[in-house]
Amino acid sequence: MKGLAASIGVVFLSPLLIAGTGMMLASSADAVQSSGSFSSCLSDIDSDKVVEQVTKILDGATGKDVHVEGLDLPAEQVPNAQTIVAAGLSLDVPKKGQIIALATAMQESRLRNLAYGDRDSLGLFQQRPSQGWGSAEQIRDPTYASEQFYKHLLKVSGWQQMTVTQAAQAVQKSGLPDAYTQWEELATALQAAIAKTFPGGGDADGKDTGQEKKPSTSTTGCAPGQDGSGFGRIPEGSVPKGYSIPKDAHPRARKVITWAMQQLGTLYQWGGSCMNSHGPDPMGRCDCSSLMQQAYAHAGVTLTRTTYTQVNEGKAVSPSQLEPGDLIFSRGTAARPEHVGMYMGEGLVIEAPRTTKPVRITPIKDWTILAARRVI
Repeated sequence: MKGLAASIGVVFLSPLLIAGTGMMLASSADAVQSSGSFSSCLSDIDSDKVVEQVTKILDGATGKDVHVEGLDLPAEQVPNAQTIVAAGLSLDVPKKGQIIALATAMQESRLRNLAYGDRDSLGLFQQRPSQGWGSAEQIRDPTYASEQFYKHLLKVSGWQQMTVTQAAQAVQKSGLPDAYTQWEELATALQAAIAKTFPGGGDADGKDTGQEKKPSTSTTGCAPGQDGSGFGRIPEGSVPKGYSIPKDAHPRARKVITWAMQQLGTLYQWGGSCMNSHGPDPMGRCDCSSLMQQAYAHAGVTLTRTTYTQVNEGKAVSPSQLEPGDLIFSRGTAARPEHVGMYMGEGLVIEAPRTTKPVRITPIKDWTILAARRVI
């Protein structure tokens, strides 16, 4: 997307003449500011146009010249929609569930991470600390809020057979249970536009999900004491006492490991770029393959983006001959692994494990290694 075609104009929603005040949208603090009704304000969405405009935002456009029907502040709203979709993909929530989540957030907050709302309602979904959704700080984290919505949705019996409005209402218990339907078409277009930007986002069986699976026996070839077990339990996000990068490590490997360790404790984000893991934007956090990509980028080595392609980088090495900086792969199959980490020496691996978990160091004994690659 290089520019905005001159023929694309601002799309305004047709106002609905409302007699009285009973039809006002009040499920969130800002719903009354909507420029359309919940019965017919967003019909006949041009999905291709939505995809085009959303892609511009995701490609870095400021939003000044980007117009998405139904979104007043696309530069703010589209990244929030991206976080919602990413959370759904990381939790293996089907496409319909992601659409339900987007429609819900559109109704509740207009896809804005609000610091206020009805009573103590907050965030994208206007979740309430007093109703057990989490602390105010947690609810204001778009990733946390999205995951909480999905977890509640997945507990609703038969939600996939419900309409979008019925499923959203089963989670939200809104005073206006029919209000969600107005956003279904836009939510569908947003999901389609955003999902395709993620590796394997359109393929339920082909995602770098980072979903944790209990490994079986170790295949590292390491003897006891060389498999990381000597460090004992390692608190998540910390460097085990006594560890230092081996002196004989390749200079680039030292730089790569050092940078990766600086991300320790930052939360995993499926599809995250790892460009600013300590920042406020969830999509700047790391997933397993972006942690590897960015760590090596800081040592001047270019890696591709996904686990599925990184397994073909560099040259294959035996798990029994690992050196600091080597990439190791697990889960799935050797040809198509689902997770990647980096060997640090001393029997340790640094990884971005899965949703809700931070970047951490783990003993290699806990890994079932399907493949290993040396990229320096």
